[in-house]
Amino acid sequence: MRKIFGWVLLALGAFLVVVALTATLWAPGQVKRTPLDTDSTTRLAGSADKLNPGTGEVESLDVKATSITQADSKRSDDEVVVFVNSVCLVIDEGDVPDCVDADDPEGRLVSASTDVFATDRSTAEAVNGEYLPAGAEEKEGLINKWPFDAEKKDYQYWDGILGAPVDAVYDSTETLEGLETYKYHVVVDEESAEVVDGVQGVYSQDKFLWIDPVTGSIINQTQQELRTLENGDVLLDLDLAFTEDQVTDNVESAKDSGSLIELITSTVPLVGFIGGALALLAGAFLVFAGRRRETA
Repeated sequence: MRKIFGWVLLALGAFLVVVALTATLWAPGQVKRTPLDTDSTTRLAGSADKLNPGTGEVESLDVKATSITQADSKRSDDEVVVFVNSVCLVIDEGDVPDCVDADDPEGRLVSASTDVFATDRSTAEAVNGEYLPAGAEEKEGLINKWPFDAEKKDYQYWDGILGAPVDAVYDSTETLEGLETYKYHVVVDEESAEVVDGVQGVYSQDKFLWIDPVTGSIINQTQQELRTLENGDVLLDLDLAFTEDQVTDNVESAKDSGSLIELITSTVPLVGFIGGALALLAGAFLVFAGRRRETA
């Protein structure tokens, strides 16, 4: 009976070691990848000074933005995920929905756009070529998230107005609702750009992004954006940030995902290697001690 129990321990120990090796060598590459079923809605709110083309006057408005990002599973594969992103900015008055039509009778639409882009599921870097539909804009750098295991360094971050990547400079480490985040700073200073379809002007932006270093997800974001004509006339002066509820939701999601990653990549290997080693030693002792007694 003692010998049988020893063989059971040997089998258990071998199983635990195999599980630990799998969790160490194979699992990180699987769990640290952007999911192919991503379907997220991000909400921002703030204020804007906007030129009213009808009156020629600049109006001060409360605004809100809704960004919907969905993965296109048909275009995605094991290495690359393709996203469809829709962003709508509306005047926040009354019971306004997340988005309105261009012919909204109350004129509450500020801007609306749809974009298609692809990123590497591990590094979050932009991917082009066959993954994009005909006519889609090719991009560079990071777009909608940071890589897993983000570092305290500068990254290239895509700016849709400039149509080029800009520097996202590591600024500091801050804790948001119990979650440690890395804060990055993006500055665009009076660059010539197409500020409205078909209209050249001057574009500036000052943006901060708080990133969960484990998952690379954006936890919070604030931005101050200014678009003017080349003569200095203001078209849009925007001050926008994630809503408090959005930040809370992002923190909870990042904590859940981070705990799962920690379990699979750290806890399971630790338990597997230690438990497996102990089981192998105990099993070997019982089996070979039993053999010595039988020989005696």
